[in-house]
Amino acid sequence: MWASSSSCRFRLLSCFRTYLATSHTGGRVSSVFLIPGSPACNSIDKAKNTSSSFSCSAHSTRSGRGLEMKNDRERSRGRGGGGGKDKIDALGRLLTRVLRHMASELSLNMRSDGYVKVQDLLKLNMKTFADIPLRAHTVDDIKEAVRKDNKQRFSLLEENGELLIRANQGHTIKAVESESLLKPILSADEVPVCVHGTYKKNVESILNSGLKRMQRLHVHFSCGLPTDGEVISGMRRDVNVLVYLNVKKALEEGMKLYISDNRVILTEGFDGVVPVKYFEKIESWPERRPIPFQTGSE
Repeated sequence: MWASSSSCRFRLLSCFRTYLATSHTGGRVSSVFLIPGSPACNSIDKAKNTSSSFSCSAHSTRSGRGLEMKNDRERSRGRGGGGGKDKIDALGRLLTRVLRHMASELSLNMRSDGYVKVQDLLKLNMKTFADIPLRAHTVDDIKEAVRKDNKQRFSLLEENGELLIRANQGHTIKAVESESLLKPILSADEVPVCVHGTYKKNVESILNSGLKRMQRLHVHFSCGLPTDGEVISGMRRDVNVLVYLNVKKALEEGMKLYISDNRVILTEGFDGVVPVKYFEKIESWPERRPIPFQTGSE
């Protein structure tokens, strides 16, 4: 038994030593030292693949962003890798992450209205999900990513001869101010429909605690239903529950509502929460069956 254990330890160390050597010399791992299927070598392969797939000078996994990046990377790969359209698609996904969540930790100079200089973006030491350095992209690539984004997540602004870009909504960055980023909604007539899409698994929690903005600056609502042609952003297509906001009541009682350039309705609620008493109705989707609830006095 001791001999068997020592042998396993020896082979594990050999495998690990070979990996360390190649990681510094750039050489290939020799099959003499690798034991296919062994836990050690599987872990090494996994680590190598992970480290090469998305590099950034300031990695962050806060608020689940690491998992979101991994999922976006896999979706981008599934559409054909890093060429042509997918190069621009992958660039757009990275722009979304940076402009919504990462500007502060990357030391980007972001204004209160969310704008940053495109040239500053292109200097970042990062790679897109297509494994292409951000510095290898051009201003025209940025413009194409903005133009092709089907949810119109970005706005471009030319000011004093410089091109700036921002995400229209979805921020977690505290430097962004609602009044600078968004247009206030002053009357319920401006938004005949204001609906939040969610999932059946969340209904109990929502009825207990209201709609929470979580790590973002705002709770998001859509100005239409998932099948409406005009609806671009503000709701995922696979939601199965719709929560309608009583906009008139919310405005009358002091809740601030805004609308973004891509027509997403946003609110900070009260202390980050939209209480249940402001819900107009809740329906299942797409069946449109009413889901009963009690608003209470709060």
